[in-house]
Amino acid sequence: MTTITVEEAQARLSQLVHQLAPGEEILITEGQRPMAKLVGQCAVSREPRRPGSARGKLIILEEDDEHLKDFEAYME
Repeated sequence: MTTITVEEAQARLSQLVHQLAPGEEILITEGQRPMAKLVGQCAVSREPRRPGSARGKLIILEEDDEHLKDFEAYME
């Protein structure tokens, strides 16, 4: 684990964050005392959403407008 001072972290924060590998840690100290830790996060591996990707996953067994009667006052 890399150790740097608060002053160095303030001066180089953007650079430190962009160079941090997933799981890598940087300990930030002040006067030899640990104060904080930067930890690199893993990139999100989820694919972006696509329109229509859930088509066919919901099955409506019968048309039923009966439940809409409770909302008639809101639908006017």
